[in-house]
Amino acid sequence: MTNPPTMTAPETIKAPATMKAIVTRGHGGFEMLDYTEVPVPKAQEGEVLVRVTACGLNNTDVWNREARYGTDRDPEARVGVGRVPGAWPRIQGCDIAGRIAGVGAGVDAARIGERVLCNFVIYGPTGLGFAGSLGASRDGGYAEYTTLPAGNAHDVGDIALSDAELATLPCAYVTAEHMLDSIAVRAGEWLLVTGASGGAGSALVQLARARGAKVVAITSSPWLERVRALGCEHTIARDRGDVFEQVRAALGQATLDAAADVVGGPLFNAALALLRPGGRYVSAGAIGGAVVAFDIRTMYLKKLTLQGVSIGYPQHFAAVLDHVRAGRVKPLLAASFPLARFRDAQELFVSKNFFGNIVVEP
Repeated sequence: MTNPPTMTAPETIKAPATMKAIVTRGHGGFEMLDYTEVPVPKAQEGEVLVRVTACGLNNTDVWNREARYGTDRDPEARVGVGRVPGAWPRIQGCDIAGRIAGVGAGVDAARIGERVLCNFVIYGPTGLGFAGSLGASRDGGYAEYTTLPAGNAHDVGDIALSDAELATLPCAYVTAEHMLDSIAVRAGEWLLVTGASGGAGSALVQLARARGAKVVAITSSPWLERVRALGCEHTIARDRGDVFEQVRAALGQATLDAAADVVGGPLFNAALALLRPGGRYVSAGAIGGAVVAFDIRTMYLKKLTLQGVSIGYPQHFAAVLDHVRAGRVKPLLAASFPLARFRDAQELFVSKNFFGNIVVEP
């Protein structure tokens, strides 16, 4: 009779007592971002300590800091009453790549040294299965070290991408995969993608192409050629006239089966108007405006399906890694900054004057 595998006691590579981190002190502007020294966290039971080598930026961090999520009754609601009120101080940052530097009780010490990409979503049994996330309900990756459940750290030692490229994937690509899954985008279908130069938008284009869908992408003029190079059938400049008319002219007799929208604002009604009867619409963002005019008759007369998506489930994270390993998608790294220049990185991010994703490298 053989003995069962031994579960290790807490173990670690020698880590310093303190680390550099960006601590968000509260709701407000860039002045709330504090580059400072804090204690290195300890891996608890079932957790790993990760030495962060790269962490991607995302809209959620900005909107949480600025208290811009509103409520169901008041879209302009701010501090303390929003959908995501924030708990400060907090080390934000969810798109984490790095190396396992230590393990808590119950985690195999053989994982120390493993190169990992982290799924930032903490799953639970209640509601829709989301119990929290790195950088929001617990500290994240804008630091030299972080801790997370061991099952959220995925071995990516076989993927021939830089850590900075890997760190562009989790939030944007996993959310995009969930969006496409939620409206069942299939090969041969026509899909409209808004905000196609950004992280989620460019991920949607690549993941839709991986499914065999035909893409009409909306972006701004400076990025037309780069978006077209991702494999779009048509690229539309939102700053060159009426988007509806441009898309109709490009499609000719074809019709749109589905729309994946991360912009909202004035593009929301255009997207619904362009869908065929029985078409499907999904949103996971509203960078162009969260409050829109909505003629409900468009929905019921065309028998449209409207779907909302937030982040993703384990199967979506796994699907993204499968696509990356197969070479069907490629991360689009726009820029990287040292952690000490985090404010510069987030100012560029907020400007939207970039193509793809931005990361910081502690």
